[in-house]
Amino acid sequence: MAFFFSCCVMFWIGNKPLSGCIGCHKCSELHHCVFQDAVNDFLDLADTYDGFVFGSPVHWAGASGGMTSFLDRVFYADLNGGEGRFYLKLAAAVISARGAGTTVTWDQINKYFGLMQMPIITSRYWNMVHGTTPDEVKHGLEGMQSMQVLGHNLAYFLKCKEVGSKLVPLPPKESFVFTNFIRK
Repeated sequence: MAFFFSCCVMFWIGNKPLSGCIGCHKCSELHHCVFQDAVNDFLDLADTYDGFVFGSPVHWAGASGGMTSFLDRVFYADLNGGEGRFYLKLAAAVISARGAGTTVTWDQINKYFGLMQMPIITSRYWNMVHGTTPDEVKHGLEGMQSMQVLGHNLAYFLKCKEVGSKLVPLPPKESFVFTNFIRK
């Protein structure tokens, strides 16, 4: 299960299979993915939000397969389609695990934000909780405090961005230059 909170609205990708990106590049024409599923539903909503919290459980020391497929396609469609839906929008990753793999998953998800020029919001510790059920997670006081601090930090930076955007214009969006590292 992977889900997202965006400005107090929850978007759940569901439990239906999500295909990974096939690299067809049709998103550059459509500004959406060729597969009709939760990815396009999310892309339709993304423009209306200022910040995102993306959450995933740990599966095999990484983000869930559904989450990975979802993020690959969402961000590639936005990047390849040139829409800039996520440009300078705040982002945070939250991770849940029974045991190990949380920091690897946190790194994995944060890399998407860096590539999309999304400021990454953090807590005082990594944004993760431990437990196999919501009740177990609630008993992990350190994890719960990390989530609370994350919420306060995200709210603060959303307010800062709102005030700041009235005083300082956003930097211009640069066109992407793609380089093939294999030269002939």
